Amino acid sequence: MSPRLTATILKKDFASGTRSPVFLWALVLPLAITLVLQVAFGSLFQPKPRLGIVDHGSSQVVRAVQAADGIRVRVFEDPEALREAVEANDVDAGLVLPRGFDEAVKAGARPTLTFWMSGESYAANRIVLAVTTIDLLRTLQGARPPVEVRVESVGEAGLPISVRLVPLIVFYALVMAGLFVPSSSLVEEKEQGTLKALLVTPARTTDVLVAKWTLGVVLASAMSVVTLVLNRALGSNWPEVLVVVAVAAMLTSALGIVVGALASDSQMLFGIVKGSGIFLFAPVAFYLFPDWPQWIARLFPLYWIIDPIWRVAVLGGHLSEVASEIGVALGITVALGALARSLSKRMQLQIATR
Repeated sequence: MSPRLTATILKKDFASGTRSPVFLWALVLPLAITLVLQVAFGSLFQPKPRLGIVDHGSSQVVRAVQAADGIRVRVFEDPEALREAVEANDVDAGLVLPRGFDEAVKAGARPTLTFWMSGESYAANRIVLAVTTIDLLRTLQGARPPVEVRVESVGEAGLPISVRLVPLIVFYALVMAGLFVPSSSLVEEKEQGTLKALLVTPARTTDVLVAKWTLGVVLASAMSVVTLVLNRALGSNWPEVLVVVAVAAMLTSALGIVVGALASDSQMLFGIVKGSGIFLFAPVAFYLFPDWPQWIARLFPLYWIIDPIWRVAVLGGHLSEVASEIGVALGITVALGALARSLSKRMQLQIATR
């Protein structure tokens, strides 16, 4: 293998990649999935009660509700603007505190309190805001609540669905950039005859395969890191995250080289990918449904790259905790490299007989 020729082929692949739909799709898809799942579904699955307040008298209620956990407070200057926000469901409820409200409550009077509820808000949010408001008014009056509520969590504590979706998004970035880009680039060169012309030069099959593999590793690593950053999963242990991402990119790119060497044309390539889709993505399902028997996920080869990403990037663990998984992933990568090398001889025969 010639490093100089490999670098030349890699440079050519990067330059021509921007004209490939698969290359561009690998850049766009993880960003699009992040936008849909985190912006739309992230706020859908974790809505915090939103309370709008108009305060004409510097009430203690405002300071108390702003200090409460789990409630988003927005202060309005005008009651009419607050009412419009409630009608538009920009806030779940609106509270208007008139001037002298605190003094009237403490004196035992019954001042008028305006409290609007949005018909489009979640029932749970309406209950939380109503109960919280009543409790704050009792506190302001100096009365003790009629009951004492003690909250106990039962069952296993779970992570939000938006967090559990991170492995899925990163997995898309790895598969699209690491598997699809190298394999489609290799098959495209077979179909267009450029690979046959390339092998007439001093370049060897090994130079071509290593260049395509490096292309997949660089692109998959970059897109995975971008995806983690967008999903706020790249924490203070980012050097360790980069290591597990690099290992994952090496494995998926090696798989892409095997698929590209095996497929004689685009139709066969997409047939292989479609046929193995469930096999490839099966490990991700176990992070979305943690109640499933987790040992089954270990039967799939790509589990050994997605689990280190989950534990180090998402849960903030360390490399020492996933050393065995990384070792298995590197072993699979070496095995795929040996398989790609043996398939390269078959690929040379295919090219020679075209």
